[in-house]
This record gives sequence, structure tokens and C-alpha cells, in this order.
Amino acid sequence: MLDEETSYKLLKLLEEEPHSSQRDIARAMGISLGKTNYCLKALVEKGLVKVRNFYRNEDKRVYAYLLTPQGIEEKASVTLRFLRRKQREYEELEAEIEQLRAEAARAAEANASTSSDS
Repeated sequence: MLDEETSYKLLKLLEEEPHSSQRDIARAMGISLGKTNYCLKALVEKGLVKVRNFYRNEDKRVYAYLLTPQGIEEKASVTLRFLRRKQREYEELEAEIEQLRAEAARAAEANASTSSDS
């Protein structure tokens, strides 16, 4: 299954670097070549990406991965969803950090009062 984060990163990368090889894509995303191939096929099947082969190029393995109009629209939607999720995670992390700071301050006060009682 192509998760939203992978989809976002892959669509973003293809928009920025449409002539990347699958190895380059795999390396940039930190995923296996097999997963890269699977994800690209899923995007093609969904109609979000089209693949072009450069027939005049000596290296027949050279492709361009181009976002379709539907792919551009999906990238905008997935970017917004990804941003909302990351923002929510950030706010939750910020609240957790604040709780830990308060807990650490209470522990330091308790430690200081125990040390002064001795």
C-alpha cells in the first residue's frame, strides 16, 4: 500500500526531478529499489504520473516521470493533508515537551528541598 507520506515525498521529488532514475529516487527517499518501483507503478496506475522513454537517447533505460494534471492536483491535496498531520504532531510534541519541563522542574524542586532538609 502506498502510504500518504511516501506518496507526498515521491510526488514532490518527481515534480522537482522528473528525469531521476529509480535508483536515484530510491536513494533520495531512503527506500529500496523494489519499493520505489512498486510506488511508481501505483502512481502510474492511479493516473497521477506518466512515464516517458526517450527513444533518441542511446541509453534506452532513461525515463522521465511526469506528473499528470490529476497528479499535480493530488500532490496539492496530499501536501495539505501532510502539512496538517505534521502540524498536529508538532503541537502534540510541543505539549509533551512542556509537560516534561514542568515535571523536570518539580523533580528539581523536590530534590533541592530534600537536599536542604539534610
